[in-house]
Amino acid sequence: MLFDDTYKTIAAPSEGVFRDRGSKFIGYAWPIRSEEEIKPLLAGLRAEHAKARHFCWALRLSPDRSIFRIQDDGEPSGTAGRPILNTLLSADITNVFIVVVRYFGGTLLGVPGLINAYKTAAQEAIQAANIVEKTVNDIYEVSFSYLQMNDIMKLVKEEKLNVLSQNFDNSCSIQLEIRKSGLNAILAKIEQIEGVKIKYLFTA
Repeated sequence: MLFDDTYKTIAAPSEGVFRDRGSKFIGYAWPIRSEEEIKPLLAGLRAEHAKARHFCWALRLSPDRSIFRIQDDGEPSGTAGRPILNTLLSADITNVFIVVVRYFGGTLLGVPGLINAYKTAAQEAIQAANIVEKTVNDIYEVSFSYLQMNDIMKLVKEEKLNVLSQNFDNSCSIQLEIRKSGLNAILAKIEQIEGVKIKYLFTA
């Protein structure tokens, strides 16, 4: 799928609340980069809300917005995870994880009521967030000898590349974040430095 090299996500965690007939729905939204991040977030919510009945969630990942997961956590199928995901789709944001925590108020809301409640709690969390536009970047590891460090660091400075990590020893390596739209030109410049090895890691 062809896509622009920018995408929208949220800048920081946010939350929102919706109440209906005694039930309380608390929406939590987090910016994430991978599915591995959701387990500790869920564990933290379950510890914080030990008396809550359901922890329903949805996530959307990758700059081309192609990865998503939903979880109804005991609610009737399609009444929780899917409405939460739909709010992510409507807002056109990705790399976001939303959990809606439900405290049951004693009155059954029915399928339409549940769909509305989970959707609204997720919307409240998104509305409370600061939505930002980010560029799609490829992460590369560049390995080189100590003698080539000046050439590499000069290129990093000229191209204003973001260095994620660096290791300077007898053999040196740095991890660089390179915007996808300028990738080929910058890789060509790196390859012109003799003896440098370039390894693709992942897209962020």
